[in-house]
Amino acid sequence: MEILAGRPGHLARQVLEDVGRYRYRVFVETLGWDLVTEHGLEKDQFDRADTLYLAARDDEGRIVGTARLLPTTSPYLLGEVFPDLLGGAEVPRDPRIWELSRFAAVDFNLSHGGAMRQFSSKVAVALLHKAIAVAAEQGAQRIITVSPLGVERLLRRGGIRTHRAAPPKIIDGHPIFACWIEVETQVQKVPQKTSH
Repeated sequence: MEILAGRPGHLARQVLEDVGRYRYRVFVETLGWDLVTEHGLEKDQFDRADTLYLAARDDEGRIVGTARLLPTTSPYLLGEVFPDLLGGAEVPRDPRIWELSRFAAVDFNLSHGGAMRQFSSKVAVALLHKAIAVAAEQGAQRIITVSPLGVERLLRRGGIRTHRAAPPKIIDGHPIFACWIEVETQVQKVPQKTSH
């Protein structure tokens, strides 16, 4: 497995298309989210020139996980769409705080079970660690993310320390919460077996 990371100007066009197609498959087809799509690609207003993408690829070059990092100094998902998840706290707008969003680690290439049973915690943990390292390279000291409640267990299993920004809320029938990841305490733990 390799994990690519970069902005649109630094990643091959095919990688960006593969990421959009993968996100469509995970978030629209599998999870049933009502998102903006075009030609089978999931892309929203937060996919911009300053967005940092991460793409985990298997040995055949197929996407098995994605994430994106956004600076909170520009519009971002939590700040624009889910500010209520902060429990009344001010929306972060700080160059030292980045947002992690559109995180997924589903291997559609596995032949057994349904898509969500094919969720790869190995890929997810590697992708999270890489996202933390890339955020740190950008000067991030903290990451804020919006996630389904079940991600909390994944983070703990991966040895990633987090804390909730506020109590979870039910959105579209699912418990969702915002959580903080302290970058400085995680960077030493990041595995170095991925490409950048």
